[in-house]
Amino acid sequence: MFMLESHLSADQNRAVAELIKEASLANVNLFLTGGAMRDMLGGFQVRDLDFTVEGNALKLAKAVATRTNARILETDDNRKSMELLFPSGVRAEISMSRQEEYARTGARPKVTPAPIQDDLRRRDFTINAIALSLNRSSRGLLIDPTNGLADLGNKELRATHSYTFFDDPSRLLRLIRFRVRFGFMVDERTERQYQNAREANVEKYIGGRHLFEELRCIAEEQSAADVLRAFEKDGLLSIFSETLAGPKLSFPSLAKLERLKRMFPVNEGFRVGGLAPFLCVLTEKFNPRERSALAKTLEMRRSELDVWQKLEPRVKKLEHELKSARLRQPSQIYQVVSKAAGEEVLYLMYRSQQKIVQDRLRNYLQKYYPAAQEVTDAEVEKAGAKPGSPKFAKLKEQLIITRLNTRKKPAPPPPELVAPVPVMAGRERRG
Repeated sequence: MFMLESHLSADQNRAVAELIKEASLANVNLFLTGGAMRDMLGGFQVRDLDFTVEGNALKLAKAVATRTNARILETDDNRKSMELLFPSGVRAEISMSRQEEYARTGARPKVTPAPIQDDLRRRDFTINAIALSLNRSSRGLLIDPTNGLADLGNKELRATHSYTFFDDPSRLLRLIRFRVRFGFMVDERTERQYQNAREANVEKYIGGRHLFEELRCIAEEQSAADVLRAFEKDGLLSIFSETLAGPKLSFPSLAKLERLKRMFPVNEGFRVGGLAPFLCVLTEKFNPRERSALAKTLEMRRSELDVWQKLEPRVKKLEHELKSARLRQPSQIYQVVSKAAGEEVLYLMYRSQQKIVQDRLRNYLQKYYPAAQEVTDAEVEKAGAKPGSPKFAKLKEQLIITRLNTRKKPAPPPPELVAPVPVMAGRERRG
């Protein structure tokens, strides 16, 4: 539990506490599982939280959403899982502990409730099949029926069972993505299973929504271009789009987007991943018909299409605001940029050719945003505002504005510390 608390951010720890409280009230067993456990034990950044419930997971998730004002992003009624977005920006998936039976490759599974041990054994890879009990009587108990902890230590990817890729062919893509992200080796038996699945052409059974989810995960990767190169090498890009398998995929453009993402702060309040900027760059050489075909293959919903297709006009509006000569004070630039979504700021940095816009965005990231973070809640409370009140938010904004507009420029170094410029006597010697 100490390891968990030290690996999670303050907002993630608060989300875990809310789940524990609600699970206790509902009298159901709660476990932290999947990618959150893998990343915590492996020493990686914990991106999102995954919870498994022995009981009614959807009821628990709805109760948590009501208590915390979290937004329900997606619900899977078959697998009894729900994805939440907390006001702090933390994402969490809450799922029922279950067994899955597949009538045929890629089919919709028949789902039945099951104990946590069985739930872990039916998962894709051993490193994703580890759970931590969050229950009062066994809190902190590690559950690892497939020895995934050893595979994390050995930096090895191993399937949990022989039908991993035949049950759910999208795991072919996941194996490659994990191999690239973590730099792990694939164990010999799992490699044979992968090759057998490819020879049987099971990738053609990957559904559109599975492709969409995989592309969304790739968009969050620090090395998305390398993942797509690995897909290209294995002949898997064409299942997304025949156009992607051709010359219209620009790896340098994707690499540029990745470099820009690294300039952004790493916290939940400034999440800049998102699928929209990634799709804009991925398809920048596509014609409208090719973009439409990709959206159809991915079975994108209208809300998802809107986020993608409306990013360009939103970014143009932000660019117009940042070009304004009326923005004279750092606080004015801060207020404009801080109100924009992270993905808008990222994509504007990628596409804008205006030097003044680029300078102001970089100043925001490197100077204004860090300075604003120096204004703490304790400082606002000391100034006479109660946390959670409208006055608190307004006073904090005023303190940030004052801090930004009164920032002192770094003093120049003393003359004695400035090295003299050497002067060459006679004719300059050319090398």
